[in-house]
Amino acid sequence: MPADSILKHAFMLCLVLSIALSSAHAEPDYLNKSTAESTSFRNGMVVSEEQIATLVGLSVLKEGGNAVDAAVAVGFALAVTHPRAGNLGGGGFMLVHLSKTGRTVAIDYREKAPLKATRNMFLDENGKVDTERARHSIYSCGVPGTVAGLSLALEKYGTMPLEKVLAPAIRLAEEGFAVTPELRKSLLKAKGRLKKSGESMEIFFKNNGEPPREGEILRQKNLAWSLKEISKNGPGAFYRGTIAKKITAYMKKEGGLITEQDLTSYEALIREPVTGSYRGYSIHSMPPPSSGGVHLIQMLNILERYPLSQYGHNSARYIHILSETMKLAYADRSKHLGDPDFSPVPTAHLVSKQYAKRLANRVNPQKATPSIYVKPGSPPPAGGTDTTHFTVADRFGNVVSNTYTLNFAYGSGLAVAGTGILLNNEMDDFSAKPATPNAYGLIGGEKNSIAPGKRMLSSMTPTIVFNGEEFLLATGGRGGSRIITSVLQVILNVIDHKMSIREATSAPRIHHQWLPDTLYVERETGKDLEARLREKGYEVKRTGPMESAQSVAKTEGLFLGAADPRHPGGLAQGY
Repeated sequence: MPADSILKHAFMLCLVLSIALSSAHAEPDYLNKSTAESTSFRNGMVVSEEQIATLVGLSVLKEGGNAVDAAVAVGFALAVTHPRAGNLGGGGFMLVHLSKTGRTVAIDYREKAPLKATRNMFLDENGKVDTERARHSIYSCGVPGTVAGLSLALEKYGTMPLEKVLAPAIRLAEEGFAVTPELRKSLLKAKGRLKKSGESMEIFFKNNGEPPREGEILRQKNLAWSLKEISKNGPGAFYRGTIAKKITAYMKKEGGLITEQDLTSYEALIREPVTGSYRGYSIHSMPPPSSGGVHLIQMLNILERYPLSQYGHNSARYIHILSETMKLAYADRSKHLGDPDFSPVPTAHLVSKQYAKRLANRVNPQKATPSIYVKPGSPPPAGGTDTTHFTVADRFGNVVSNTYTLNFAYGSGLAVAGTGILLNNEMDDFSAKPATPNAYGLIGGEKNSIAPGKRMLSSMTPTIVFNGEEFLLATGGRGGSRIITSVLQVILNVIDHKMSIREATSAPRIHHQWLPDTLYVERETGKDLEARLREKGYEVKRTGPMESAQSVAKTEGLFLGAADPRHPGGLAQGY
């Protein structure tokens, strides 16, 4: 390694070791880390896709903060160190389990359509979806929810003041951090989209148009300014104050839709989680406008009827039953899911055991059913590129499972001048035209059509599982439409196949989302399995690493964490 790189890595090591919230008290055991699975810890655990952010969260726990304090600190730190998905200009969902009351709450800070949005805003003169406009333009930006959501979580359920949990993120933005191979690689891949934004290029690229080298220090002065404004003035700085003024000025200059009214009227919401059971374990997950929790529980209800452990993990028979179940759930997603504040979602029906029995009866136990014959189920009679997940558990019994996103890597690629804030391109998650797939191939219906002030449907699936009243595991992930099936398989691996959290996270995965009628199988499953699945009637597509899950489990009073090894750079660490 060149001498200047060694010096820069040494600087970063010193910075990480001094990043605790007030005067630093980080200890050398912070560096005893693994990107696959940590050793067991008794007092708390943090898992995220980015190592510095994990260490920030851990420092909060060691300072006496609870899981919510640590999660909020991680969320803001990721906006600095993991800019492809960590964000201030996006949105997401947080599940919080509160030990004192035994209650689990869901915080919805999903982005919303601007008030100027219209039903057919992404259709061209021929009535076809203009994907460039929907995914890569100023019109693709939804009203951001991250600052409101993280602030609400801290206010309601945290113990530390906002300025204290923001301090590490401010320091990382202002003093900088060493660029990792993963960050450099992602910047090179996204350069084509980022170069249309002068602010984005100024943040992430040098004068010669190259991103910083591995080990070079990346400083983000404008983002540091934004974080300081939020630290001093709370979320109001983002939605009504100095940052809001810069956002609306940028939108006006570029012809965007987000206005002062959009920002001032934005609210993060506390919702009741969607709940179910699987083989006696209690499942808590995210309700609509996320589709993740509904369809996770729906699939578990169907799969509960099969002796999966007897089939053998990732056997042809096992994958067949999973695939047919996935098809049924994703077909229902296309018709029944949307923003519950705009149209009723039959959640109770979709997660009921009775409905699962009806769906299970439609599964051919031997052969694949072509997706053209799989239709969404009937409602009861009238009467989720780039995303990131992190999980935190503390010694008090509190647990946070949080997924948030900009949608694509670096979102729209557009950054608001003077703020360092990247904007999302979440408007593509609406159904721009019914029965027309979005960027992830997902089909949507009228319930997910564009409307002013509406939250777009998501696949994010932050989930917490309990054995009676005891916390068993918390998980979630990134991967667009594959998030739901990723979370499903982590849970099945732990409950049915008795895997450790490391094994459950690392095991090869499969994915089917109804349309396109393709079964995606990670290459590690082997050629023989592919042949057996083709014999059952599947169109099989072998893939590289799919989604990424970040999980915490608790066994015999000890925390175990796993950062998905599919995508390097993550860290599971406790104390």
